[in-house]
Amino acid sequence: MVAHRHNDPTISLICALFAYGNVKQIVKFLDSLDFDLLRANDLVIQERLENHYYRFQKGEDVVALFIALKRLNAQTSLESVFKEAYNVDKYLIDGINACISKILSLNPHKSQGYNFLVGKVTHKTKGAGALKRWMMYLRWMVRDDNIDMGLWSGVDSADLIMPLDTHTFKVGHKLGLLKRKTYDLEAAIELTKKLKSFDKNDPLKYDFALYRLGQEKKI
Repeated sequence: MVAHRHNDPTISLICALFAYGNVKQIVKFLDSLDFDLLRANDLVIQERLENHYYRFQKGEDVVALFIALKRLNAQTSLESVFKEAYNVDKYLIDGINACISKILSLNPHKSQGYNFLVGKVTHKTKGAGALKRWMMYLRWMVRDDNIDMGLWSGVDSADLIMPLDTHTFKVGHKLGLLKRKTYDLEAAIELTKKLKSFDKNDPLKYDFALYRLGQEKKI
């Protein structure tokens, strides 16, 4: 996929945040982006990306994300922002909240499409969005195998949370791994805890298998 071709944390985040909808359309959109623009000035980014759009995101939202991430990389890195918050209690969601807050503070663009794309800071799990795309990004960054890239160090794979989507949510219920009826962050944590009973150190190694079972309707 596109993220694996570039093997870069910032580009990988862009790929993860736009990873919703039809796979072919996702890849087509991501292939249309010039990631070298992450090193360009704001005006060039705007001129080159203002006509790029994807589903809920208009050109201005794509521009805003590139500018925010460019500014972030000029100051620090996604890994540093994440780990500074994560390391306090080894709690993944604290790290995600820190990244979201940093991105929004560096370019306070507001729109429904941008809010959906970046996500919002959450301090609750019940009724909160599952943060599926952020969880998938962190799986890419932390785990290192033929699926994930392992570009970060110092984050324990045991602390990862399942990137819960509709496929894994349904499969989790059918296999008796998940009892919670609401599709939310609490359900993602519940499923992760159950998978830890099989491998406490790497519960997300089962993610791809569960996803494919649901996607291909094999269960």
